[in-house]
Amino acid sequence: MITLFFAAFFISLFTLFVVIHLSHKHTFFIDCEQTDKPQKFHDEPIPRAGGIGIIVALVLLVLMPFGLKLLPSIVLAFISGIFEDFHNSLTPRIRILLQVIAAVVAIWFTQSVVTYLGLGIELPYLVGVVFSIFAIVGMVNAINIIDGFNGLASGVILMILTSFAIVSYQHSNTELLHVISVILGATFGFFVLVFPKGKIFLGDGGAYMLGFIVSLIGIFLAGRYDDVSPWYILALFIYPVWEVIFSIIRKLSIGLSPMKPDIYHMHMLVHRQVTKNNPLTALFILVTISPFIVLSTIYANCSMCNIKIASLFVVCYVAFYRYLYKKDKS
Repeated sequence: MITLFFAAFFISLFTLFVVIHLSHKHTFFIDCEQTDKPQKFHDEPIPRAGGIGIIVALVLLVLMPFGLKLLPSIVLAFISGIFEDFHNSLTPRIRILLQVIAAVVAIWFTQSVVTYLGLGIELPYLVGVVFSIFAIVGMVNAINIIDGFNGLASGVILMILTSFAIVSYQHSNTELLHVISVILGATFGFFVLVFPKGKIFLGDGGAYMLGFIVSLIGIFLAGRYDDVSPWYILALFIYPVWEVIFSIIRKLSIGLSPMKPDIYHMHMLVHRQVTKNNPLTALFILVTISPFIVLSTIYANCSMCNIKIASLFVVCYVAFYRYLYKKDKS
């Protein structure tokens, strides 16, 4: 397990050094500092191709049968974003279609379907398949939304994967533990370059891919083990999931399209009103959400506990958001 982690780490790190060098030399995959984007928080051109280093390291998954089953769908999820990073050429509809196809392929190969929602709620298999596809595509885009500051999205992914590793170890699933070790190592190879200095960004390809991977592993665990509550998965994902839900509600309430970017996501308000610093914003949020991730991991088998954990997060989020929003407006 440790060998796989470090092998993936060094492959990812070396690949990303090469990508950074080539990107600056040939000016591709570059996110220009002069572009007028609400989510832009850097002052120099930075390559947005961090997903390339991660997916190259994930080739190690071929060493494990379960990892081999994951690879085709992971590649599809990566493709749904990398063309956007390179050419800005894929429409949202095409990206969503690719993500749905990736989810269907993953479910087909790994039989990762949630049919039991806990609390005595059982779904028919086909409904469970649709629900699982919706959950995967939703998480894919949720991770992309929180990808705004150095190490924020990848830090959240590392925390989620660590929780999954603990649960896999508790269930003696060595193969899944090895798969998670490879993904952890590959992601950490990227993380050390993005936090705190921001030498390279994750990009849509990397964000979509990592969101896809963690959602699929979560569904696999909840579907495979009766004592792993689906609400544990929700509680573990609650920050990116609630960020999306809250943003949709917030924008609709003021007559804006949920697809239109703005400057009022939580991480943006934290940056303006609390930290006023890029890497400190990511660190602030990661530290803030860590108790919820720890608690959900401890009570992974308790649906009611995780409902309470997720609900507490929502209450704290809304209260803190209102405070920051009023402060920002004043």
